[in-house]
Amino acid sequence: MSEMLSQEEIDALLRGTASDDSPNEEYDFTPEEKDAIGEIGNISMGTAATTLSTLLGNRVNITTPKVSLISIDNLADEYPLPFVAVDVTYKEGLEGLNVLILKERDVKIITDLMMGGSGVASEEPLTDINLSAIAEAMNQMVGSASTSLSEMFAKKIDINPPRVFPMDLSTEEFTQIFPQLNIEFVRISFRMEIGDLIDSEIMQLVPKDFAKEMVNKLMNAYGEPTPSETVAKPQPQPKIQVEPQSTLTTNRSPQQEARNERHVQQDIEAKPQKQQPVNVQPVQFQSFDQPSNRGIPENIDLIQDVPLNVTVELGRTVKRISEILEFGPGTIIELDKLVGEQLDILVNGQYVAKGEVVVIDENYGIRITDIVSPTKRFSKI
Repeated sequence: MSEMLSQEEIDALLRGTASDDSPNEEYDFTPEEKDAIGEIGNISMGTAATTLSTLLGNRVNITTPKVSLISIDNLADEYPLPFVAVDVTYKEGLEGLNVLILKERDVKIITDLMMGGSGVASEEPLTDINLSAIAEAMNQMVGSASTSLSEMFAKKIDINPPRVFPMDLSTEEFTQIFPQLNIEFVRISFRMEIGDLIDSEIMQLVPKDFAKEMVNKLMNAYGEPTPSETVAKPQPQPKIQVEPQSTLTTNRSPQQEARNERHVQQDIEAKPQKQQPVNVQPVQFQSFDQPSNRGIPENIDLIQDVPLNVTVELGRTVKRISEILEFGPGTIIELDKLVGEQLDILVNGQYVAKGEVVVIDENYGIRITDIVSPTKRFSKI
């Protein structure tokens, strides 16, 4: 009877012949390493969520991540819907691939909000405008995330501009574009909520070797604490010295003792007390009259060619139907504007500015004299 196989040989047979140079190297992540990977994803996506919230003007919440190992086949079985993959490649500080996976419906809602819509997911296929808009959103999100990672790893971290690919995970297109994710990789999944419009899931897919590299660099950046450092050291208690009372007797009279005590009390009262300086500043309240300046979004180029109707309103009045029926050539209509009063400038019926009439080459024009605050604008249609 042949010799019995050892447990190591049995495991090797179950996994297949695994040599030292095999590309399908198995990485075993300890619970501490999984926590570190989750913390890296949590910090990066938390900053990215703040950037996305500012970009969309909606509240964005991203929950605590879940870290797991998964293959592309299992991922396609769990999520058969069409997805949008965002390629994020680190080029400085860290060198590796990070693929963001978003559902196609979520991408349509996000891009609709970016272009001033109400967040409606169109039934039409994704257009080039949708892909350009989500690429710009991902560029700002991952850019802010790399800044947070730079502080976390104590070094500069930079990325290449993200690339966007619409695809179905059940096809071979995914592994052709991302060959690093052709076997098994790390999945960091988050639950993403955008106002009342999106309650979905967003994922980060990271190759196992790159995940290992990030964990090792993170531990090297902060150092592994020694057991003595993990135990809180008790703070030393201050020593209180008590002067022993003298047992020697003196020959002082009661009058001398009372006089000495009175002098000591006077010295104590005369000694100035040291007071800590107090920093007093006037209370400053936030002004609610002026809106916060959010600046011009970088993706404004997407809608700069959209035409808008600009109207200059000379004045208004209200007439009955009977009066309007009496209109004829030469009828004079009195308006509610005074002579020399500034005229209203409307953009798509929205009151945005005031101006005065000028003449340019025998044509009427208007010189803008005042821009109306966004909080005081209203529609005149």
